[in-house]
Amino acid sequence: MNKEDLIEVEELAPAEVAEIDLYEKREKIYTRKIEGFYQRLRLFTGWPLLVGYILLPWLQWGERPAVLFDLPARKFHILFMTFWPQDFPLLAWLLIMAAFFLFTVTVFAGRVWCGYTCPQTVWTSIFMWIEQRTEGSRNQRVKLDQAPWSPRKALKKFLKHGMWLGFAFLTGVTFVGYFYPIRDLIYNLATFQANYWAVSWTVFFTLATYINAGWLREQVCLYMCPYARFQSVMFDHDTLIVSYDAARGEPRGARKRRLDHRAQGMGDCISCQLCVQVCPTGIDIRDGLQYECIGCALCVDACDSVMDKIGYDPGLIRYTSECELEGGHTRWIRPRLIGYICVLLIMCTAFSWRILTRVPLEITVIRERNQLFVENSRGEIENIYTLRILNMDEHMHSYSLRIEGLENASIVGSTEITLDAAEVRSLPLRIAAPGKGFQHPSTGFEFIIEANDGSGWSSSTESRFLIPLAK
Repeated sequence: MNKEDLIEVEELAPAEVAEIDLYEKREKIYTRKIEGFYQRLRLFTGWPLLVGYILLPWLQWGERPAVLFDLPARKFHILFMTFWPQDFPLLAWLLIMAAFFLFTVTVFAGRVWCGYTCPQTVWTSIFMWIEQRTEGSRNQRVKLDQAPWSPRKALKKFLKHGMWLGFAFLTGVTFVGYFYPIRDLIYNLATFQANYWAVSWTVFFTLATYINAGWLREQVCLYMCPYARFQSVMFDHDTLIVSYDAARGEPRGARKRRLDHRAQGMGDCISCQLCVQVCPTGIDIRDGLQYECIGCALCVDACDSVMDKIGYDPGLIRYTSECELEGGHTRWIRPRLIGYICVLLIMCTAFSWRILTRVPLEITVIRERNQLFVENSRGEIENIYTLRILNMDEHMHSYSLRIEGLENASIVGSTEITLDAAEVRSLPLRIAAPGKGFQHPSTGFEFIIEANDGSGWSSSTESRFLIPLAK
């Protein structure tokens, strides 16, 4: 290798090799409070979800909660609809739609879900606000943790953790309230009459909230959440991401306000470190796009506030695309984004149609296994069945039962059935038909049940009618 090759290798080689200790002790992040446009925007995205989460179990729909997942009864009430385990494909469909919606938003605007509406982010922000109210500003919290224990320090820590546990308990009780009527739950907990499972799950979710939002915080986003790992697959050069404009900001450094920094060969970044101090995951956005960035735009508001104070244009750190940073223009409409939107619209339309046309009625049939067929006194062949009819509506209905596909066959027994709300009834019956006229020993037919109230509800199921083999 000649001298020129050695020089080229030295230029390509990194100046330093960073060592990562997988067992390194976590360094606590002390975030600094900042105000700005995007933080006000986060109030309008996070708080409605939080308030809705807390208030929804308290809403009533008739004589029951508006939203109640009644696991012992295997019924899931959402407003005026009641879903059963048979409707679980709808849940899978809904989750797939939510995933595609997340993909669509991510392709367009990066991790705005993580930064503005993710429960981990919302709850962590509340816990951080409690910490700021009880222990003071960033510098005050740093000094408090470094100071030796004293009555004043113990009081501040007690107030913080007490408020954390109080809000975590509210979160836990509310979550259990989606599965257990919350009014009864509160009363039973207050009077020590709650059962073992209600107490256990309340304690579990209280501790989970306290640990995740109070202690783990960014560790959940960095190591536990899978979304941070595969988000880059959905990014493209036109995706809006929080980025530092290096072409404008470099070289960075401190300077005097009255001097022309451009004439001194300096960029707009004054290296104040404020963007690092406000970051909830502790990264430096000036190092480029990193998987730790949750797109919360705290660094954008911090940088804009500094630019405003020193008289520079805002936007040194902003929502932009890699294409724009490279000197191009962001393509707002592109094939990948159009494809996601089209698929999402088709899925939403199909899901809405399925919900609107859903019939809260189900019928299943079980053949008698001990006797394939019997011959009655009139010489007819009879098959024995057990029908299981489920009224999934919240009101009583009467139904009529009939069969199709069997000529000259009749139902032995009553064909009029009345079911109460959410009633399941097993109905044994016989189908009788002449032994002659069948071309095969096994003939398929349908049981059809229809509502008598003019709603048009009907459900059907297939079965087989067996006759003896011809001799």
